[in-house]
Amino acid sequence: MEDDRSAVTGRVAAAVVAAGTLATTVGVANGFGSTGPTIIPLAAGADLALAVTGQPAATQSPQTVHAVSPGLEAAKLMRSEGLVARQHVDQAIKHASDGYTARQAELKRKQEAEEAERARIAAEEEAKRPKAVKPAQGTFTSGFGGRWGTTHYGVDIANSIGTPILSAMEGTVVEAGPASGFGLWVRVQHADGTITVYGHVNEILVAQGQHVAAGAQIATMGNRGQSTGPHLHFEVWAGGSQKIDPVGWLAERGISL
Repeated sequence: MEDDRSAVTGRVAAAVVAAGTLATTVGVANGFGSTGPTIIPLAAGADLALAVTGQPAATQSPQTVHAVSPGLEAAKLMRSEGLVARQHVDQAIKHASDGYTARQAELKRKQEAEEAERARIAAEEEAKRPKAVKPAQGTFTSGFGGRWGTTHYGVDIANSIGTPILSAMEGTVVEAGPASGFGLWVRVQHADGTITVYGHVNEILVAQGQHVAAGAQIATMGNRGQSTGPHLHFEVWAGGSQKIDPVGWLAERGISL
């Protein structure tokens, strides 16, 4: 180790001396006529490294240094932050839109379910509702056909004054008021064109053009017109004009007198 250190030291000294000698010689050679000192490098980096270490210096590539503009860097940073913020806003909008769409879909589903339930209940109620009813409670006192030299075109059901009179089927009131021989009457037309007639009523509870359901009260029993006592005179006009026996018509619909 001591010998190596001495060898290196010797080489450094020799290189320095050689470089100094070269500098002195050049200075003397150019000294005549010179007005100022001439500075000459003692030795190139590669030569000095070779002299000192015995190895040539590694070649280094030149490095380029770029000038940095603070304003430009700030603008780039702001633009980057703006893009990030915009992405967050877009995501928030998308989440809100997706949530709104989901809520609307759920609301629509609930509304459709509620409508379906209402329709189901209405259908059940309609199925339970009678399609035909007995027009009044009481005693059957007279039937359809000849009577006392004339034709009796209906049936009579006797009971006390004020007994409810019901529409035998669903339909529309086509007349409600005074009638010859009946005092007061109500006529109801049904979907198939049939008209039912309710005569000798005491009080009318419906008006012309009114829609009534099967079993709806339309009047009360009375003793008006050509009547021998409180009763309902009930007729059935098939097709709106042909008077038929109400007993058979009611029986076809499950009603007996």
